[in-house]
Amino acid sequence: MITEQNVKKFSEQCKNIYAQIGRDVIGQKEVIEGAVIAMIAGGNVLLEGVPGVGKTRLVRTLGRVFSLPFSRIQFTPDLMPADVTGTNIIVKDDNGNSKFEFQPGPIFSNIILADEINRATPKTQSALLEAMQEHTVTVMGVSRKLEEPFFVLATQNPIEQDGTYPLPEAQMDRFMFKIIVKNPSLDELLEIVNMTQKTMAEVADAACTGEELLEMRATANAIPVATEVMKYAMMLCSATHPDSECASEAAKKYVRLGASPRAGQALISAAKVKALMNGRFNVSYSDINELALPVLRHRIKLTFEAAAERISADEIINMIVAELIDKCKIAAEKPVIKAKAEATVTTEDETETTEKNTDAKKRGLFGRK
Repeated sequence: MITEQNVKKFSEQCKNIYAQIGRDVIGQKEVIEGAVIAMIAGGNVLLEGVPGVGKTRLVRTLGRVFSLPFSRIQFTPDLMPADVTGTNIIVKDDNGNSKFEFQPGPIFSNIILADEINRATPKTQSALLEAMQEHTVTVMGVSRKLEEPFFVLATQNPIEQDGTYPLPEAQMDRFMFKIIVKNPSLDELLEIVNMTQKTMAEVADAACTGEELLEMRATANAIPVATEVMKYAMMLCSATHPDSECASEAAKKYVRLGASPRAGQALISAAKVKALMNGRFNVSYSDINELALPVLRHRIKLTFEAAAERISADEIINMIVAELIDKCKIAAEKPVIKAKAEATVTTEDETETTEKNTDAKKRGLFGRK
């Protein structure tokens, strides 16, 4: 049973976590929030961004803030699966007899940084599939459980394509979020340079232990979800399929393959954490809408028409959300996402004004009618 004290404690812990991460990482609010939500919800994150925007520093900081060990795996074309999972080696016992002994690989850690994951061959990438989903590693017929909490944060460079291998759909689907890491603004760049002139080392203090993180996860799992909100989230996932009963017009035109059931699981799990972060006992429509982009952008396959018209997955998802909001008639009474994924609450006194500005909001939010 979740009490008001549980929610308050959860919210305060999250504020402390963000405060400590902010001591080492300047800006990147959406990236930090997505990584923390995924860690609490038990998911994995794929970061896409150019080199030098602080992806590795963020992982090191997360390890310090959560007081958890982390391993960095630099993916290269010659990396083998055994370099990730570990392997059996021959050792001598006290009597001089030879025996096989398992040597754990870097995957046996709590936080894993898979740096430039798209540089490794599909054979090596497949070594992560079991670990990311089942949190186990099987080597020579023996399955070994990974220690909880277990979190994979992978990075990939969207620019350089030479010597890279696109991630298979099965692996992409195992990432709860795909987050785009943007370049810092001018003010943020000034802060970064000033901070690193003093010291390049992380200075964040521990704000949460692994046991406390698991407690936060259990608290989030116990948060109730209203039937209508649950149905809305599932309709959003189903609307990405061009041949489903809930198919949106945007999906019929621009989407070849829609999101899997894992998308629905990720939406609800992450929305529960986000609701608690905001001090609420239940999941709202705005929680679902704000998480639509990171949850769905890597789970839909676009048609050639979308590529020809240069329409991105984010634009299509925004169009799908817009259609669903109109269909469910929640635009004028429920929070909806904006261009910067900020929630806006409509009160009864503001209903008339909201209705007059609905079209203007949609144009600002979704970029097209």
